[in-house]
Amino acid sequence: MPMTYQGTVTLITGASAGLGVEFARQWAARGADLVLVARRLDRLEELAADLEKRHGVTAHVIAADLARPGAAAALRAELDARGIRVHSLINNAGFGSHGPFARQDVAQVNGMIQLNVTAVAELTRAFLPDLVSDGRGALVNVASAAAYQPTPAMAVYGASKAFVLNFTEAVGYETRNSTLRVLAVSPGPVSTEFFDVVGSRDAAVGRMATPEQVVTATRRALERTKTPPSIVAGLANRVSAAAAALTPRRLTLAVSGRILKA
Repeated sequence: MPMTYQGTVTLITGASAGLGVEFARQWAARGADLVLVARRLDRLEELAADLEKRHGVTAHVIAADLARPGAAAALRAELDARGIRVHSLINNAGFGSHGPFARQDVAQVNGMIQLNVTAVAELTRAFLPDLVSDGRGALVNVASAAAYQPTPAMAVYGASKAFVLNFTEAVGYETRNSTLRVLAVSPGPVSTEFFDVVGSRDAAVGRMATPEQVVTATRRALERTKTPPSIVAGLANRVSAAAAALTPRRLTLAVSGRILKA
């Protein structure tokens, strides 16, 4: 069954910047209606107006902080109240920080876990039965190349993305007898606001990709006859991930620590 865009609704989190904006643009260009979710309402409204004008789609906007406990349930309740049924879910929202774990702000750590882990799991659980029963769309969870090895100086971020990777692949296996496409995408550094939030360019290892490159790779993977359980975006990142899997764990940890300047 081919990937379907027209006549479907795609929910995109973190849709006010970076990869989220590019997911919205590429999905709208193929006829998908959208639900755009992020904290910054003004940016969402500007993006929605542009996509509706350019592509004739409907773009709903919901301002929500998914790092708050209960945000996923509240979002599902809001969509139910509006009578909006979701056919695809793109869990893109997330953030990271750089520095020794012992010096990390506790509230920031908790917020990162809530957004990168808990919200992904809760949103997936809230919408997965509908996604599976309809079967025309996709579940896309944005992980990271950091998911493939320990990341000293970004300990919580790397661990959270390892969760996203393993969680998504497992859910994909569990739903393998359906026509839903399930994919974890792991970018390396991307030219977005991510590193401004991180607060350090030491976390940007390797060549920067553009949001367009990452989203195009994601879309092409989804459009294959058989969608893979996960992809690493970018050749250098794929080589690095493969090397990490073959290298003794202690060596991988030491190399990662030096690169991230832990």
